[in-house]
Amino acid sequence: MARAADAVRPRLARFARATGPRVTRFARATAPRLTRITGPKTWQYTAGAATAGLALAAGVVTAAGPWDSTGQRTAERDRAVALDHTGGADHGHGAGASGTAPGSPRPAPSAGAVLTGLGGTGTPGGVKAAPGAENLADLLDPLLKDDPALGGHRAAAVVDLTTGKRLYGLDSDAALTPASTTKIATATAALTAMGPDHRLTTRTALEPDTGELVLVGGGDPTLTAREEAHGLASLRTLAEKTAAALKKRDVRKVTLSYDTTLYAGPDLHPIGVNENLARVTALMTDEGRTDDSTSGPAPRVPDPADAAARTFADLLKQHGITASPPGPSKATGRATTLATVSSPPLSALVERMLTNSDNDLAEALARHTAVATGKRADFAGAGAAVTARLKQLGLPVDGARFHDGSGLDRTDLITADLLTALLTEAADPARPQLRAVLTGLPVAHFTGTMAGRYTDGAAGLVRAKTGTLTGVNTLAGTVPTPDGHLLVFAFLANATTDPYTAQTTLDRAATALAQP
Repeated sequence: MARAADAVRPRLARFARATGPRVTRFARATAPRLTRITGPKTWQYTAGAATAGLALAAGVVTAAGPWDSTGQRTAERDRAVALDHTGGADHGHGAGASGTAPGSPRPAPSAGAVLTGLGGTGTPGGVKAAPGAENLADLLDPLLKDDPALGGHRAAAVVDLTTGKRLYGLDSDAALTPASTTKIATATAALTAMGPDHRLTTRTALEPDTGELVLVGGGDPTLTAREEAHGLASLRTLAEKTAAALKKRDVRKVTLSYDTTLYAGPDLHPIGVNENLARVTALMTDEGRTDDSTSGPAPRVPDPADAAARTFADLLKQHGITASPPGPSKATGRATTLATVSSPPLSALVERMLTNSDNDLAEALARHTAVATGKRADFAGAGAAVTARLKQLGLPVDGARFHDGSGLDRTDLITADLLTALLTEAADPARPQLRAVLTGLPVAHFTGTMAGRYTDGAAGLVRAKTGTLTGVNTLAGTVPTPDGHLLVFAFLANATTDPYTAQTTLDRAATALAQP
């Protein structure tokens, strides 16, 4: 990645010289250190552009690459780290940041944009007229209103972040099945409930006098047992640290148990056993996957908690600790914590969830939202917690129903108005903790679930969360216009009969927003 960055640096320098004062004004306007908004509401575009990390036309996007694992341009990452500002994605990957104790996790720096979309001014006061509603209707109606590919029920909304004005609406208050665009709501609720720097911690606890060692699940589905952790919490590290603590106590043999009581209720999703997610439990490794995959559908172990505990017993044995076959239990308040490992910050988990449409993470974050807000950590409690957080933000939740965090439940309901309101909220300069909602959106033809879409036209411009179930196709995200505006959009189609054609129609609608 360093060599690639060196290779493209001269091209980026030429681009910066060509764009001249526009980029300078944009960077000055979007610096996260800005503490006071002195301009009119049109400043919201500039702040929105900073949080969205506006992509460029395909050729310049290629020059500005490469893309890192969280879906952000490397240049954005480097700028964010240099600004040393907390509240967004954790691009530091490790301890030792300035102002932190040795061995402690870095704060999560905000992800600011460093480049504007081609043709945009990037500054308020210089933007051209916003696209007119009549013009958008001419563009979008033939696709969203009239195209039979979108089935019998469709809804849409487009909002200009420059003015806050809705530019297009088609039954935008109709509640439809959202599929995975539900994750936008889950991400927003989780970030507001816990904050972007929150981490999910797995620990071991030793019960006094009994020799029982309890592996306590912290609800981190990204906990990994693989040799290379790649920045994730490592079960191997936990075993090594636990074994060392036991040996200091002259303990070489333990009764091993595991604690999953952070969550409540059934662990089986209403869709049943499915390769799109594991059982929802507070203890698992590598999302219960039985292959080497890190995203997408995969066979899952029947009991993720038991499998993780058995793997942990094997790892302890490698460090000279003999453990009994594990069984379920609950750590008492008298137990002594021996060792802990923590996930990346919540902002990074949100980015991973949105970029890869990670269902296991989505269900975990919905339950953590319930825990953080005093709700029961089951499917119903998680849904209630998400709804309550969005309502507290003043978002239009009328008609919305959340029965899970991932959108796999077909009884979930969301309006196009709510989806655009969520994205608008994430672009608000007063909500820096929500930045990961936008930076985690897959980038057209580059990252995550959008990597294979938009081979021309809006490649690198559209950033959007996809949603697909049988008969359901949805898309919600952001797109810069040639006039320098940032638009948020939400398109929902239910009762579709040809998923590929419906997906193509939605992609064409998003592309139309980016055209001159």
